[in-house]
Amino acid sequence: MSGPDKPKVIGEEWSDERVKGFLAIEPVEAGTNADYLVLQKAYQAMRAEDFERFIGFFVDAGRDLNAAGKSGETILDHILSHRRSTAYADALKAAGAKTAADAGN
Repeated sequence: MSGPDKPKVIGEEWSDERVKGFLAIEPVEAGTNADYLVLQKAYQAMRAEDFERFIGFFVDAGRDLNAAGKSGETILDHILSHRRSTAYADALKAAGAKTAADAGN
């Protein structure tokens, strides 16, 4: 992720270990769904191709692609609200992710 104090790095290769490292993220705030948080953090930090690799590790770890955030939305709902995130949404859909309406959340 880039910002005023963190320059954007282009072309940086992410190892499998670095991508898998996001699976260890734990919520600080009570009531936060750990699976939703992990997906959100990965989405915010990774390029689409790294995010797609992460989704494979996430599913292999038995995590819930359709976990709901505090507002009841799934990560797919969140990503679909960003018009330039089609590749991220496509990776989620290919892995079986659903919107809250489709998942029954």
